[in-house]
Amino acid sequence: MTIDRREFLRRSGFGLAATLAGLSGARAAAPSSARGARVVVVGAGFGGAVCAKYIRMWDPNIEVTLIEANDRFVSCPMSNWVIGGIRSVDELVKSYDQLPRNHGIRMVHDTVVGVDADKRRVLTRRGDSYAYDRLVLAPGIDFMTELIEGYDVAESHGKVTHAFRAGPRTALLRKQLEAMPDGGVFVIASPPPPGRCVSGPYERACMAAHYFKQHKPRSKIIMLDGHFDVVSKGPMFKAAWKKFYPGMIEHRPNNLAVKVDHTTMTVSSEFEDVKGDVINVVPMMRAAKLCDTVGVRTDSQNRWCPVDGATFESTAIPGIHVIGDSVLSNIPKSAHVSNNQAKICAAAIVDLLNGREPNPAPIIGSTSYSATSDHTAGPIAVVMRYDPKQKSYIRQPGGGASPECDELNFAYNLAWFENIWADTLT
Repeated sequence: MTIDRREFLRRSGFGLAATLAGLSGARAAAPSSARGARVVVVGAGFGGAVCAKYIRMWDPNIEVTLIEANDRFVSCPMSNWVIGGIRSVDELVKSYDQLPRNHGIRMVHDTVVGVDADKRRVLTRRGDSYAYDRLVLAPGIDFMTELIEGYDVAESHGKVTHAFRAGPRTALLRKQLEAMPDGGVFVIASPPPPGRCVSGPYERACMAAHYFKQHKPRSKIIMLDGHFDVVSKGPMFKAAWKKFYPGMIEHRPNNLAVKVDHTTMTVSSEFEDVKGDVINVVPMMRAAKLCDTVGVRTDSQNRWCPVDGATFESTAIPGIHVIGDSVLSNIPKSAHVSNNQAKICAAAIVDLLNGREPNPAPIIGSTSYSATSDHTAGPIAVVMRYDPKQKSYIRQPGGGASPECDELNFAYNLAWFENIWADTLT
């Protein structure tokens, strides 16, 4: 499969990103009535950092405070590559230093513990408070470990990890696979959507199999899938498993994990018990606890945050916007989508603070690459436009998932990493 540059831009959505970035000069040059307006952004991931940056780019008269608990950015995209041994954990770690230096963002490393929506103030663990005219929450997701009997105990003993938040858990899972004997069994249990990066567990199986193929060729991977089939890029993953790792990866659909026993290293679904030498269980997910504390996690299951899709303003509390994985939406939860949501939210906030009407029908591009070996990858790319009448993002014609993986898309995957990191942090 060959893709020319125009096709690549269409698939990747960076054509859209470039178009939005190109608006920065026009917005910055436009008359502004927002001098002294204050925006606080909580969470400096692929959503929050981008939103803070673009608000400042599009209207330097707006004061932006970005609050993030961690002093370094750690990328979830590429973390599966660490598990496969084709990248190191250090390559996931980036600095926040350029955001305040290049854009005049006030960077605060602290943990937000509450929000006074009436007084419009953000409260932190250190006892500080920050006033805002508009607040953006981008805190990511939490894991519903209480739904899996024994999970918390198993994790506390270091026997089980989800490794779906990059960092120490990623390194732990890699060490567990390194210590596993040749001929051992690696069990991956994944939840049904919605959740962060639904293709992640399938890429993880590829990366683990790549490592096993080189160093533990008698080993096996059993995937207990809470969905009825491979959720994302199914034909591509299945073809890659057959081509690169025949007989090594066994996919068992309709097998949601409900129990973990770390003493016997067993994962149980409603239908079977599966023993493994290494167990990787990814629980179901929900918007971060902070969203519940603030009062914006208000869907019927208390999992996600309903928002106005044109501005990402919470439907529960005026003046608070939510972006990224915490949002209740029919669009994927991924780094690329968070990036696009951040720009739509930033543009809306700039308009609102300047007395203008935001774009009622913004466009989001969703692109995700998955590596299938140390030299092949495959993409999925779609474009969605918000329909204010239906209050939903509607998929536009074209796009979709590639049925195969190849070396060209591996190169595009690497370029995607570098571009989205640069757009987030520089």
